Amino acid sequence: MPRYLTDQDIADFRAELCKVATERFARFGYDGVTMRQLAEALGCSPKTPYRYFKDKAEILATVRAQAFGKFADALEAAAASAPADDPVERARRVGEAYHRFAMKNWHAYRIMFDIDVPLDESHPDLHREASRAARYITQQAEQLVQADVIGVDPRLFGWAMWAATHGLVMLQHAGMLEHAPDYRTIATFHGALMLKGAAASPGGKGKKR
Repeated sequence: MPRYLTDQDIADFRAELCKVATERFARFGYDGVTMRQLAEALGCSPKTPYRYFKDKAEILATVRAQAFGKFADALEAAAASAPADDPVERARRVGEAYHRFAMKNWHAYRIMFDIDVPLDESHPDLHREASRAARYITQQAEQLVQADVIGVDPRLFGWAMWAATHGLVMLQHAGMLEHAPDYRTIATFHGALMLKGAAASPGGKGKKR
């Protein structure tokens, strides 16, 4: 007689499947992973994963949503830890949280940004968590403008900071910084350089010319 699965049994298996899938997707990419391989890694029947997920696409969407959720939580906590009246310190802490997450959660970070599958609205949880993470990254620029720290388009500044930060993370993981200055030194220098270049005009209240 088949064993009855409790809600906890289902949650535990889904969690373990997502853990294995995260590592496999990060190492081999979306096309390099099959449902059969995931089942073998879990020591179960090839049909078992289908009892918990519709297909491989749903597994990928789930693990990406979880990764983006944890990423957004880390950024949110960093922003909340800074003094309410110090947007520069808040931006610095959010930046540090970004780097810290990327270094400690490489598999999760890679499937978030390095899997060539669109982040559309077909998976609501994934779309919601990815959008939440993006807001925390780019809203720091809006607050810097409101405080007259920078005088440029906050949307452009936010996305430029994100692009450069992501590039630095990828260089680090690719082993391209072996003979470069220290990773944290580069990150700090880049942040200071961006702020200096985008600094508001003396007296504030107006875009930098």
